[in-house]
Amino acid sequence: MLWMLLPILALAKTGLVNLNTATEADFQTISGIGQKRAQDIIAYREANGKFKSVDDLKNVTGIGAKTLEKLKEYVTVD
Repeated sequence: MLWMLLPILALAKTGLVNLNTATEADFQTISGIGQKRAQDIIAYREANGKFKSVDDLKNVTGIGAKTLEKLKEYVTVD
């Protein structure tokens, strides 16, 4: 059962949400990301492969330059 906690432990350790491993629930811990936007990020990741940089978020439908700037401090690709 410990394996189920690993994503949560990783999030707690860094304080950042990893764009390449986060679940819908993980994304929704970020202010401004609701269910729809979380689903859009995951759909983009599934269709295009791993995010190479945080800036790749701008390619997700509904995320523009202003939103990207707000999200940058909460996400990582590491």
